[in-house]
Amino acid sequence: MTDDIRQTLIERALAVRRWAYAPYSHYHVGAALLAASGRIYDGINVENAAYGSSICAERTALVKAVSEGERQFEALAVVTDNGGSPCGSCRQMLAEFGLDLRVLLLNGEGAVVRETTLRDLLPDAFTPASLT
Repeated sequence: MTDDIRQTLIERALAVRRWAYAPYSHYHVGAALLAASGRIYDGINVENAAYGSSICAERTALVKAVSEGERQFEALAVVTDNGGSPCGSCRQMLAEFGLDLRVLLLNGEGAVVRETTLRDLLPDAFTPASLT
């Protein structure tokens, strides 16, 4: 990933975060997912009064990408107030498409709090290979 693409990914996650719908937690999240094709898919968290019906920003971006035919991903930028990490459900859904995904965790000002991989965030992941 080039520095320009990295910066675009970060800027996109920061920009979409303002659209997050978080009337209950007030924890606004923006995500930008870089597909191997070079396209970037963004997402926000959308909460619901029936909490289990809510969806995280990371899964929103992933579902948008997969629904448009993407299956390989290179990087994910996630922006929260405090540089929070993706939840377990997001980690599991992302793992379906590969554990080498680079993950950038940023605070609300856009500073990288942590850079890691999905493999490190989800050790001993249950993947399609687990089913053979």
